Amino acid sequence: MQISGQPTGDLTYSDVYLIPRRSAVGSRFAVDLAPGDGTPATIPLVAANMNSVSGPRLAATLARRGGLAVLPQDPPLPVVEEAIRWVKERPASCDAPIVAGAGDTAADALRRVPPSEQHGLVVVRGDAERYADGTAGPSGAPVGIPVAEVLGVLPAHRLASVPEDARLGDLVRGELPTIPVAELGEGRAAFDAVLAAEEALGAPILCVLEGDRVVGTITSRSALRNALYAPAVDRDGRLAVTAAVGINGDVAGKASALAAAGADVLVVDTAHGHQEGMIRALRTIADLDLGLPVAAGNIVTADGVHDLVNAGATILKVGVGPGAMCTTRMMTAVGRPQFSAVLETAEAASELGAHVWADGGVRYPRDVALALAAGAASIMIGSWFAGTIEAPGELVADPGGRLYKESWGMASTKAVQARFGGLDPYERARKELFAEGISSSKIYLDPQRPSVEDLVDMITSGVRSSFTYAGAGSVAEFHERAHVGLQSAAGYEEGKALPVSW
Repeated sequence: MQISGQPTGDLTYSDVYLIPRRSAVGSRFAVDLAPGDGTPATIPLVAANMNSVSGPRLAATLARRGGLAVLPQDPPLPVVEEAIRWVKERPASCDAPIVAGAGDTAADALRRVPPSEQHGLVVVRGDAERYADGTAGPSGAPVGIPVAEVLGVLPAHRLASVPEDARLGDLVRGELPTIPVAELGEGRAAFDAVLAAEEALGAPILCVLEGDRVVGTITSRSALRNALYAPAVDRDGRLAVTAAVGINGDVAGKASALAAAGADVLVVDTAHGHQEGMIRALRTIADLDLGLPVAAGNIVTADGVHDLVNAGATILKVGVGPGAMCTTRMMTAVGRPQFSAVLETAEAASELGAHVWADGGVRYPRDVALALAAGAASIMIGSWFAGTIEAPGELVADPGGRLYKESWGMASTKAVQARFGGLDPYERARKELFAEGISSSKIYLDPQRPSVEDLVDMITSGVRSSFTYAGAGSVAEFHERAHVGLQSAAGYEEGKALPVSW
């Protein structure tokens, strides 16, 4: 990467911009966004290990589009193992169905999905808990829902025009719209097959059948995405998922258990990653020889890179204080502007054959492109993904009717209470006393982009264009060819769209 001008201090993403260069890359579709960091990811996006962000449904959805989600360390180990199994059981060729019971009401459904054109619910007889998000079911149980248990598919947009107490079982109509998984095919052929079935059946959402079981749902848009994205999968073709490990307690036991459950990457996570406890934890995991990439952090310096890589990390989580839910810099004055932190650590990591995940501070697709320009292999996203259908938690309407989900920082009082709920009252109170971060924030759904897939479309579209402006066909080429300039605050404001006339 080249930088025009001499910075007088560390830089944030808002301080810099990309300068276009002569390019031979003729199309955004010719760009390969695979991070090349030893993980199965095919796009450089990682959902952060936050309780309000990375649950099993978001992990499966993001992996289907090539990214990774890091399941957080706070839930009990059996819960995380079950979530990993649930993700691994979801198909890569279609969406995991959102299942509701016939007795559920429209109000119940609206706590799970907004009245969107592209989403819907598979309504089953009786209790839907058997097919709930994150539940893998009994070991060895067949995946999917027996067709005989399915009453129909209810497009979510119909929820906007029915009474809140309307029963979902009374709203489904007609025969179940289905398509065999064998007919999906690949690329353009799959899109054509789904579009033809939608038109023939008069249904915007189809149930995908494998034998006599519904294994997923699909729309023409998701079939189009299947043609544009390569899923992140393991050696057996199952969706990839990542899980976090703390630096305290039985690190070896938890890391071994997560690897046995199917985690494809381990993330050793603590707020201050450049410490002796982290180094001990990494050495413990390295001695297990699990054969998995190990990400560790958070750090912001080249010294931190050297110490963590020498202890066993292959990926460094970089960022202290840039996250939307984080108050570390205001509380402690500790941290570093994120662009400079990524630039320094990525250079050091490259010399050691390691990689960097830029963690936090991205607000727009431009910030993702700039993190990649600075040398990051992938970018971790937290709050941006928290306000999506797939994120954990229920949808809530504010007094104006706008939908949101609650989000909170992982060092906040709320997170500390969840993490240390098993301690005696005195020890728990001591930890709560020194909590940092925001315990409750409303992250509103974008009505135009309510799904994490919609955000992935927007982000990767912008990043692909950034690559073409730089003349780069891959992440590695972008690291070399990106030309970054410095700008004033006025220069940053000039680049923003004007929502109203001046």
